[in-house]
Amino acid sequence: MLTDAKARKLKPREKSLSVGGVPGLYLHAGKTVGVGKFILRFVSPETGKRRDMGLGAYPTVSIAQARKSAFSARVLIENGVDPLAERQREQALQRLENSNLTFETAARRVYADIAPGFKNAKHSAQWINTLSKYAFPVIGDLEVNTLTTADFARLLKPIWLAKPETASRVRQRCELVMTWCLAQELATSNPVSAVTVLLPKQKTKRDRVTHHPSVPWRSLPIMMGDLFFGERQSAGREALLFLILTAARSGEVRGATWEEIDLDSKVWTVPAERMKAGVVHRVALSNQAIRVLKRRRSFAHEGPWVFSHNGKSPISDMTLTKLLRDHKVASDTPDRPATAHGFRSTFRDWASENGYARDLAERALAHTIQNATEAAYHRTDLLEQRVDMMQAWADYAHSGGN
Repeated sequence: MLTDAKARKLKPREKSLSVGGVPGLYLHAGKTVGVGKFILRFVSPETGKRRDMGLGAYPTVSIAQARKSAFSARVLIENGVDPLAERQREQALQRLENSNLTFETAARRVYADIAPGFKNAKHSAQWINTLSKYAFPVIGDLEVNTLTTADFARLLKPIWLAKPETASRVRQRCELVMTWCLAQELATSNPVSAVTVLLPKQKTKRDRVTHHPSVPWRSLPIMMGDLFFGERQSAGREALLFLILTAARSGEVRGATWEEIDLDSKVWTVPAERMKAGVVHRVALSNQAIRVLKRRRSFAHEGPWVFSHNGKSPISDMTLTKLLRDHKVASDTPDRPATAHGFRSTFRDWASENGYARDLAERALAHTIQNATEAAYHRTDLLEQRVDMMQAWADYAHSGGN
């Protein structure tokens, strides 16, 4: 029986080695030492002629894998089927099926390949749902090898100016599908790459930016006094307070679990999979934030989440939104109440106005360093330096409610 130790010594032009275990299975020498190709020699039950069937290259294909493939081929031979001819028939059938592949089928195949890489189920669903809503009704039934740039312009035009961010995502996803088709030799070009030529010019991203309505930092202490003092503290209300004190994102707070919290060290460690940038983030907890957590500690037996109504799931994003709307918390945007995300801007403005270093504030917000060279030199998250800043922020936020 052939072993890896012997196969690794196989030299170019050396005599083929019998693999053993399956009749007719050999390892042919390659151009370099230890490299070869598995060949199954057999007599075709369909033509009566001797044939050689390749089963992959060693060591990419292991000896065990080659034996398994050769055994399957021998089963076909015993049943009167030429395995090489059967492989060719299957490939011809696949080519025929692919030649009629529709855009929707291609998109769903691409989605199946990339779905495991999404950070969460929501992002995964959004990817295919945008195509289902905007692309499939227009070009879903069309074969990918017949699609033109005009087809993609037709599906994008209704949302190109009205919903520019959505249109951009749809275009990117369509382009990925067509790139996949190109790589699979199902199409001869990627018509999406030139689609912007057929569409009107969009506003620049800078022109499109809409800021989250936020509470002006000078108004924060009064707002805190009105919202958090003198009323019963619910899970939602305490989550909002914790969000303000930590300057964290809504999803990070709502998904917080007790195993992420170290009350003794006064640190909240948010794992990479829950962070927007995919990097672990440590939050320095102020005394006021610790008090919130200690109040919530009495509910820890109900489930893993710090902020939950029933212990079965974390609170929803609408819980925070409803709180702000019901209390008509004023923002810096006319006729719009403040948003939970807007408190990050409130914190950022306060930090700037009170002389805190930009890098310190940005790290508290877990913002990604855009300059790759600068990012390469940052080896610390400056947690110890952030402790005093976050305590000062909490003290200021509570200064109007005492």
